[in-house]
Amino acid sequence: MSKKADNTNNNVTRRDFIKTTAGAGAAAILAGSRIGYTQGSDKIRVGLIGCGGRGTGAGIIDCAQSSEGIELVAIGDLFQDRLDAAPEEIRKNLLKRELPVNDIYKVTPETTFVGFDAYKKVIASDVDMVILTTPPNFRPQHLRAAVEAGKHVFIEKPIAVDPVGVRSVIESAKLAEQKGLTLVAGTQFRRLDSYRETIKRLHDGAIGEITGGQVVRNGGGMSDWRTEEKTQKSEWSDMEYQIRRWLFWTWLSGDFIVEMHVHNLDIMNWTLQAHPVQCMGVGGRQVRTAPEFGNVFDHFAVEYEYPNDVYIEYIGSQINKITSRNDQRLAGTKGSVYMDAGNGVIKGVNPYEFDREQQDPAVREYAEMIDSIRNGKAINEGRQIAESTMTAIIGRMSAYTGRTFKWDWAMNASKLDLSPEKWEFGDMPEMPVAMPGVTELI
Repeated sequence: MSKKADNTNNNVTRRDFIKTTAGAGAAAILAGSRIGYTQGSDKIRVGLIGCGGRGTGAGIIDCAQSSEGIELVAIGDLFQDRLDAAPEEIRKNLLKRELPVNDIYKVTPETTFVGFDAYKKVIASDVDMVILTTPPNFRPQHLRAAVEAGKHVFIEKPIAVDPVGVRSVIESAKLAEQKGLTLVAGTQFRRLDSYRETIKRLHDGAIGEITGGQVVRNGGGMSDWRTEEKTQKSEWSDMEYQIRRWLFWTWLSGDFIVEMHVHNLDIMNWTLQAHPVQCMGVGGRQVRTAPEFGNVFDHFAVEYEYPNDVYIEYIGSQINKITSRNDQRLAGTKGSVYMDAGNGVIKGVNPYEFDREQQDPAVREYAEMIDSIRNGKAINEGRQIAESTMTAIIGRMSAYTGRTFKWDWAMNASKLDLSPEKWEFGDMPEMPVAMPGVTELI
C-alpha cells in the first residue's frame, strides 16, 4: 500500500549500498548474515500487509535476500488494484535480485486478501511473521493484532502519527516481550557500519561530553510521487483519495518530519542515549500549496532540548531545487563528529574516519530479524522506535501550534488521535493546513 517516501540526495543511496556489495552476486551479498539457518529446514512463512511500492519492491524482497528459507504465503491490501499488481511486481523484483521466485512466492488466491480487514486475514494465514508496510496511521492497530496472535513483526518506520498511536505501540511492544516475539523496526540507519562504529566511539567518549548538535535534511518536494493519483477521481471517496495520497495527509503520514526524518532524529536519540525533554518548533507551507499536496508542511525547524542541557537543532524541508543535505553533527568537550549515510568523521583528540564498504542496511535488518527468530533470541525495538517516532511527532506538534511543551506532557497527557471515527470509504471532514497560533495543542 505504501511506496517508500524517501529521497536521499547527495549522500549514499540504497542503490549505492547494493553496489558496494554486489561484486560476488546477489547470493553472496549477505552470506555472513545467515547464521542459524539449517540447510533444508527452518522455513519462515511470511505475510505481507501493504502491497504498494515499499512492500513489493523492498520489504519482502529484502527479507528474501537476507536469508534462505523465506516463503511469502499471504498478502493483503486495502485496494484491489494494488493487490492485483502485487504478484507480478514481487516476482519481477525477486528476479532482479536473482532470487528463486518459485521457492519464495507461495501466495495463492485463497491467501490473497483485500479491504480494511485484510490484515486480520493475513495474520490468520498460518504465518510466522508479518511485514507491515501500510501508511503509518494503520500500524498501531496492525501491530497489536499481530502480537496478540503471536506473530513476529517487522514494522516500517514511523510506527504512528500521534501520541495515542505511540502509546499503543509501546503497549504492544511490552506484550511482544512477554511472548518472546521479535519486533524489528525499519530504522535501517542503525544497521550501517558507518553509524554503528562511529556512535560506539562517541559512547566510549571520543569527543568527550556532548554539548550540542545539529540535524539537517533538505531534499526534493516529492512532486513526482504517484503522479497518476494526484487528482481525485469521481469514483473515489475522500477517504480513498487521501489514503492513495497518504504521504501528503498528516493523519496518514504524520507529515514528512515524522514519515521520513524520523531516521535522522532516531540517530540523535541513539547517539545521546536519551529522548528529548522539551521542544520548540516552527514551520510552514510556502511552495507545496496545490491541493495535491494535502495538508502537510514543506519546511520545519525544531529546537530539541535533551537531558544535561544539550540542545539539538533540526532543519528539514521538502522543496524542489533547493540545496540538498542529509547529515548529523555533534560537538563535544574533546572534539566534534560528522555523520551521514556513508561517513563518520571524528575530529579532535581522538580522530577517526570510517572508510570501507558497507552491506545494504535494508537487507541486514531482515537478516538480523530472521536470525533472532531461528535462534530464539528475540529482538524488541518497539520502545526504541516509539520514542524516535514521538521525537518527530512532538516537533511537528510544536511547529503546527507554535507552542513549546515537554515530552512528559505529550507522552502521558496529550489526547491527540488523528484516526478517523470510522474505517470505511466515504466523506472526510475538512482538514485545513495547520496554522501556528491558531491550531490548538491537543
